Amino acid sequence: MAREDQQLQVLNALDAAKTQWYHFTAIVVAGMGFFTDAYDLFCISLVTKLLGRIYYTDTTSPSPGTLPPNVAAAVNGVALCGTLAGQLFFGWLGDKLGRKSVYGMTLLLMVICSIASGLSFGHTPTSVMATLCFFRFWLGFGIGGDYPLSATIMSEYANKKTRGAFIAAVFAMQGFGILAGGVVTLAMSSAFQAAFPAPAYEINAAASTVPQADYVWRIILMLGAMPAILTYYWRMKMPETARYTALVAKNAKQASSDMAKVLQVEIEVEAEKLDHITRGKDYGLFSSRFAKHHGAHLLGTAATWFLVDVAYYSQNLFQKDIFTSIHWIPKARTMSALEEVFRISRAQTLIALCGTVPGYWFTVFLIDVIGRFKIQLLGFAGMTAFMLGLAIPYHHWTLPGNQVAFVVLYGFTFFFANFGPNATTFVVPAEIFPARLRSTCHGISAAAGKAGAIIGAFGFLYAAQPQDKAHVDAGYKPGIGVRNALFVLAACNLLGFLMTWMLVPESKGKSLEEMSGEAEEEEASAQGVGAAANLSGDEIV
Repeated sequence: MAREDQQLQVLNALDAAKTQWYHFTAIVVAGMGFFTDAYDLFCISLVTKLLGRIYYTDTTSPSPGTLPPNVAAAVNGVALCGTLAGQLFFGWLGDKLGRKSVYGMTLLLMVICSIASGLSFGHTPTSVMATLCFFRFWLGFGIGGDYPLSATIMSEYANKKTRGAFIAAVFAMQGFGILAGGVVTLAMSSAFQAAFPAPAYEINAAASTVPQADYVWRIILMLGAMPAILTYYWRMKMPETARYTALVAKNAKQASSDMAKVLQVEIEVEAEKLDHITRGKDYGLFSSRFAKHHGAHLLGTAATWFLVDVAYYSQNLFQKDIFTSIHWIPKARTMSALEEVFRISRAQTLIALCGTVPGYWFTVFLIDVIGRFKIQLLGFAGMTAFMLGLAIPYHHWTLPGNQVAFVVLYGFTFFFANFGPNATTFVVPAEIFPARLRSTCHGISAAAGKAGAIIGAFGFLYAAQPQDKAHVDAGYKPGIGVRNALFVLAACNLLGFLMTWMLVPESKGKSLEEMSGEAEEEEASAQGVGAAANLSGDEIV
């Protein structure tokens, strides 16, 4: 471990800083991006049934219209594809141009595309869905950039003692975003129901979807721009992180000046020491040196994020299908279009309130006490157990009177996702890689997660279809059924537990330089014992 006198004073000052107002400002500014991210990504699942009714209903059919399989997959999954691309691109750009330089671009993209999504135009269902998917792809692209940048900025601003809680608090704003999506949809559907009452589909098919319902989904999607607009000014005022300015841009004077203002203390400019400790450390992502010191860690962070997102996004995007299958939401034909939106959003809001939001904040309060490794193991184990608890006696849960118990168990799977790997997979990649590759590696890990989310979103849509052809939704082929799909998700969680055990390090209470191996490199350089390539493997964390 490097001694403090061998590290830059500006980095020591950040590591040792007491919790101050700027920490909370950074959490709110970065966290509102995640609030917007979650709202935008998850609110679409609340209105897909409504889109099916508005654009694909045949009034001669006994049941209201639903989105065709390919359209449903595109509407639900296209933003995730954009997010994956954005994570890779902006993660790389954040290491090339600086965290702050890129931070405003992602927010502007999110604002423009949130508004444009609600303004999707066309005279035919195909053209409306095509423009919606186009704008949601670019919305996802902006959202993707927020993952590596927000995590990296928060980790590089935070102190050693509470760094995990601060990064987790940024991510925990997702919970409030999901909750806000449910509450806004509840409010909009209630208001429009009161203003424009309509009969159930089975009573009057044509009148069950009022023309004004077309405004509901558009307003819900456009409101996603509001929190992003409110935080743009504050993002632009944040200084570049000292770790990027010093260790990557190699500007000791600027790093000291920026952090002196933030911490309100005098910080010595150590240009010679900076030159000494950064000399010969510009190895790249594809170098043998990176593979030796960080290859297993990158595999661990990417694989565990991939596995948790297969399960997490399957659950989140298709809650409405699960609730319908256990009869917690009535058959679509017994409701009007807006009543169906109201009931879906009510169910999803209850799950968010009781399982999703508490899980995030358990992580925030306990991550620097228990540690990332133990929370991630506990979360994967809890998700596996509760998924099996849903899947094994699945027929029992579909019987009248058992729905409440099912929803409670289902809520616990969300709780352990968020008091577990959904939060920790975001935190760990921001702590264990070198400053010059931190944003890139976080982006790669996050993109692996989104690849899992895409598999969850597209795969579950088809896999959860009943095995009996008579009960398959229009346009789909028979699948493996919800019960077997839950078994598959449980297996993903169990594999995530094993990958965590083998490949994910604990970073609680250590500086970013200790975790990335840069501290050992500095010590070796200072003592004149050679470059980092000659370090023994057990000195690299």
